[in-house]
Amino acid sequence: MTYLIFATNNPNKAEEVKSVLAKYYTIKTLKEAGIFIDIPEPFDTLEKNATEKSSVIYNLTKMDCFGEDTGLEADALGGEPGVKTARYADDGIFGNNIDKLLFNLNGKQNRNAQFKTVISLMFNGKEYKFDGVCKGTIIATRRGEYGFGYDPVFVPLGSDKTFGEMSMVQKNKYSHRRKAVEKLVKFLKEHSVK
Repeated sequence: MTYLIFATNNPNKAEEVKSVLAKYYTIKTLKEAGIFIDIPEPFDTLEKNATEKSSVIYNLTKMDCFGEDTGLEADALGGEPGVKTARYADDGIFGNNIDKLLFNLNGKQNRNAQFKTVISLMFNGKEYKFDGVCKGTIIATRRGEYGFGYDPVFVPLGSDKTFGEMSMVQKNKYSHRRKAVEKLVKFLKEHSVK
């Protein structure tokens, strides 16, 4: 394997994944691999959406690849936004997604939430899954300019800073995505992928 294709067009996700994986493997996003498609996320679970991404690219290229889906799950909202994390507001604009989340949590005592990432790896024609979870709380007002998505309102357990106030190195100490990627790295190392 000369490189792994990461089935994403999201530069923020690509940067986070590469910050962990790039020291071990060459990672190419869809654009970098010359694949110009958007893969829908039509399913009701993160697992199925991750599988959709990896299987579409594997069927197209027959190359080792992986896809991921990530959701923010707020306890008081029954796990919302969940699979609709990126499209929680009707327009899918992240500022509006945050506004909707904060509106729906307004007056709720329970601010506990978690980010969950599921990675689907297609390797030698077989699928393997890895996940990572970061528990934390949703605060009432935005803090910080870093990161993307809901990072300005999410404080991971064990920190007093939001993801939006953290550098990539600091965020990776807690990150759900890092935890899932590390399981992926462990698998690839055990299967002697160079």
